[in-house]
Amino acid sequence: MMLACQRFVSVVRNSRTLSRHVTTWSPVGAAFNAQQTKVDLFQKNVGLFGVPGLSTPAGFEVAQQRALRETEQLVETACNNPPGALTVETFDQLSDSLCKVADLADFVKVGHPDPAFRDAAEKACINIGTVVERLNTNVELCRSLKNLLDNKEVLDSLDPDTRRVAELFMFDFEISGIHLDESKRGKAVSLNVNLLDLNNEFLNGTHLPNRIEKTALPEHIRHCFSIDGNSIQIGGLHADSPDELVREAAYKIFLFPNSSLLLCLDDLLTCRNELAKLVGYESFAHRALNGTMAKTPVCFCFAETVMKFLELLTDKLSDRTAKDFNLMRDMKMKMNSRSTELMPWDHSYFSSAVRAERYKIDPSLYSPYFSLGACMEGLNMLFSQLLGVSFQNEQPMAGEVWSEEVRKLAVVHETEGLLGYIYCDFFRRPDKPHQDCHFTIQGGRLKKDGEYQHPVVVLMLSLPPPTRSTPTLLNPGMMENLFHEMGHAMHSMLGRTRYQHVTGTRCSTDFAEVPSILMEFFATDYRVVNQFARHYQTGQPLPKSMVSRLCESKRICGAADTQLQVFYAALDQVYHGKPQNQSTTDILKKMQEKFYGLPYVPNTAWQLRFSHLIGYGAKYYSYLMSRAIASMVWRQCFQKDPFNRDMGERYRREMLAHGGSKEPMLMVQGMLQSSPTVEELVDALVADLDTDSVTCRDDSL
Repeated sequence: MMLACQRFVSVVRNSRTLSRHVTTWSPVGAAFNAQQTKVDLFQKNVGLFGVPGLSTPAGFEVAQQRALRETEQLVETACNNPPGALTVETFDQLSDSLCKVADLADFVKVGHPDPAFRDAAEKACINIGTVVERLNTNVELCRSLKNLLDNKEVLDSLDPDTRRVAELFMFDFEISGIHLDESKRGKAVSLNVNLLDLNNEFLNGTHLPNRIEKTALPEHIRHCFSIDGNSIQIGGLHADSPDELVREAAYKIFLFPNSSLLLCLDDLLTCRNELAKLVGYESFAHRALNGTMAKTPVCFCFAETVMKFLELLTDKLSDRTAKDFNLMRDMKMKMNSRSTELMPWDHSYFSSAVRAERYKIDPSLYSPYFSLGACMEGLNMLFSQLLGVSFQNEQPMAGEVWSEEVRKLAVVHETEGLLGYIYCDFFRRPDKPHQDCHFTIQGGRLKKDGEYQHPVVVLMLSLPPPTRSTPTLLNPGMMENLFHEMGHAMHSMLGRTRYQHVTGTRCSTDFAEVPSILMEFFATDYRVVNQFARHYQTGQPLPKSMVSRLCESKRICGAADTQLQVFYAALDQVYHGKPQNQSTTDILKKMQEKFYGLPYVPNTAWQLRFSHLIGYGAKYYSYLMSRAIASMVWRQCFQKDPFNRDMGERYRREMLAHGGSKEPMLMVQGMLQSSPTVEELVDALVADLDTDSVTCRDDSL
């Protein structure tokens, strides 16, 4: 229920000289192209994110106890006050108090380099999660909210945002089984607690490597893997290896079934289904999809809406997918492979090979134009023109960040002032996850004193750090990922809702990805790229022909890549639908045959590496639906002029400003001036594969 969960200093103000050529950067660009200024060790340690007490791992226990005391007081307030807007405000304060600990801990447990901090944060997450489960089944607390929602006179007096937040809190109670009798409520709590353990067990298992005796592999490929005594450890698919035998061995060994993890997944899916049925849903998928964009007038049964979307997309892509697989087969034959049959371990490698042959795309030729500082300047210029928002580099205080390489940005609006803070944890380091992601640390909300609680987020990337002579250089994929994650960050900054329970990215999963995917369209538009892509040594702009080739290459084998995502989404839906009375591997075989096109490999269990089953259970389709919406927004609103301020303001007003305080499809309708049908969503995805991408053209020429 409760979890949805200024001082501007420029590090460098002068021109930055690299090699024999001079390139002038703004303060933001210079801060990211230079090595970070050391924190003054004599400063007082202000604690992580400036939170007093979090200068040591023990601070998490203090923060938990403080949150629990606040929780007790707020529960008492909510239960004893008459129903009204104050009830919702109290619930939101309760949510905010818990989220301030849980959200921060959720990041620290994966992002902090100190194991002691990570362990303390992990315990905090578990403890706060347990508190939330108890609150979700607190009958008296629920009754205080129900009294409000059942009182028509009071309900009619609430503004739309307050009313929706009240309904969202009630929805959280209902899916936790608050309406059940005491015995069944207890069972719901037990199932939820069990799910927490199963989620952790499965998620940890998806990343564990598999071992095999060294003698089981041909000697000439052993060096490609991690050797530990007489064993070889394989922790990934090695999908980009040019050696076919390496790819095949990695696929078969890394995906070899783990019996205990198979049992864990069975228990996880059974537990989810049992919980969904207990609280009144047909399946876990129906429970998970309530409140998403799949909840449309097209079909009142949301899970069926998703499957209709996936099946229609598969039908529209079938000829294109077959053509893509034929291109890959031809390339495999041309490269004199041992076998001409296209296998799952070939998809990534040969789709890249086809692109490279046709368009001569060498990422190393692009990287000098995409220094991290240049890309940050590009984002700064784009947001300034489109939304009136700019970045200002701020020097962190002692103890405020977890690594000296972390940069801190203040996000400032030209008339509204400070909007919030983005901590940029962009560089690789030992024990840091190799993933790109956005973490909410503190949600925005309007406080009782009329001040606005500024949102705080972390963007985590895995880039090489700069050196004394060379800035961090991004390949095209890294640059797009940076734009993608910054789309999430700007959603958090501009989703300035009254209530933190619905702030920024605290919205339906299939809508949360729209702003980030939309940024990918900007990242591949020459008019945008031309504003910032400069060679870090010569200052020369990236040639337009290189941007065009890059855009055109993305469509090569694009249908097959999209179809692979459809397969994952369909598998996720079936796993979380009505029980099939089949093993998860048998379901995988069936779904792979129907939705993919490349054969299932015996004695493999890809589902055991499908970590998204935890965070995106029954919602993996969100990436595809969000991409369809983003494509429609781009084509209708920004394709003609990516810097159109009026359209940027409309985008903020209709889509970013509401967070989760408005039905997602109503936000889409406000932006597009119509509600897209399932067919239109499918057509948008297909159009991106078929037409000449205007993102590669400069219409002003």
